[in-house]
Amino acid sequence: MTRAIPVSILFALGLAAEDWPEFRGPGGQGHSASKRVPAEWSETSNIRWKADLPGKGWSSPSVRDGKVWVTSATDGGKSLRLLAFDAGSGKPLRDIEVFRLDDPKKMHAKNSHASPTPLVDGNRVYVHFGAHGTACVRTDGKILWKTKLEYDHRHGTGGSPALVGNLLVFNCDGYDSQYVVALDRRTGEVRWKSPRKGYQAYTTPLLIRVDGQDQIMSVGAHRAVAYDPETGAEIWSVRYAKGYSNVPRPVFGHGMVFISAGFDEPLFLAVRTGGKGDVTDTHIAWSLKKGAPLTPSPLLIGDEIYLISDNGIASCLDARTGTRHWQERIGGNHSASPIFAGGRIYFLSEEGESVAVQPGKEFKKLGANQLDGRFLASMAVTDGALFLRAEKHLYRIGK
Repeated sequence: MTRAIPVSILFALGLAAEDWPEFRGPGGQGHSASKRVPAEWSETSNIRWKADLPGKGWSSPSVRDGKVWVTSATDGGKSLRLLAFDAGSGKPLRDIEVFRLDDPKKMHAKNSHASPTPLVDGNRVYVHFGAHGTACVRTDGKILWKTKLEYDHRHGTGGSPALVGNLLVFNCDGYDSQYVVALDRRTGEVRWKSPRKGYQAYTTPLLIRVDGQDQIMSVGAHRAVAYDPETGAEIWSVRYAKGYSNVPRPVFGHGMVFISAGFDEPLFLAVRTGGKGDVTDTHIAWSLKKGAPLTPSPLLIGDEIYLISDNGIASCLDARTGTRHWQERIGGNHSASPIFAGGRIYFLSEEGESVAVQPGKEFKKLGANQLDGRFLASMAVTDGALFLRAEKHLYRIGK
């Protein structure tokens, strides 16, 4: 039997139902347990607070224990910082320089020196700035450890870390070298490092459980691999010859992993788990090209999977077969990953328009809301409120 980790188990392991502690929330798949979340807002209505953000960064908000955490790069990208705000009031609580660069390189127009999302676990915040360094910071501001790994991500990094037991796992897929690494969460020391051949990619790993075995699902250039969390050994992999610069985090359910594999040629794959070695010829259940996302992650709800392409085409597919139920242009350009909260799917465009859609086999738009500014980061949800990061501001929407 192949299954996803139930949300109830995640909460039982110490994660409160209202926390959003990492990229894409508890479980890493974009789901919130909040039942009542805002349906309408604007710059003049239903905004609890709006806080100024210094510098530049595209990390998504992480929320735990009444604090909202983001990263940013100030001083022309030289100062890489961890920021905390009070979730209730928006008051700044922490502003910590974690790393300092002598000569920061120019970033891609849709990237920054502070794009990976912080991961909050208890009184520790794990921050990752790609090749510039990874660190563990206590919530009172004390830096506990720092680690720097060598690779050339050139245009900036994008993938966020994942926590797997006592390991902090992330992808280092650069122009010059590619590998997945696991650090000891307590010390920052390398526990294992698994090299792989490919090209640059910007994805976040996902912990899955297959036939009673934990696996780390990591999407890279030209190939996605499931790793043994204890050793970093490859368990199975799937190939896609022309896919690189991957960004979306995969999702898992119905005994399949759903992967955005393309860039020059968009491609979305549903791959059955449970195999060993190269499963390209045996375990691909279905694939999709039209409407496949390059940047936003997919969203799996029940028997349906929802996608939003970078140019604003939303799709609903049967997760098991790939049969398309509907496909609609909702408009805008999209980098943020959709979320599911309060019975609604929220899509957030780069232009600040949030479109709410009812899950189901028939397309039903529930409404749209507009904010000012540029939005590339994904939403967070906590205690019935939405947290949105714009280029210059952080918002709490709702109660």
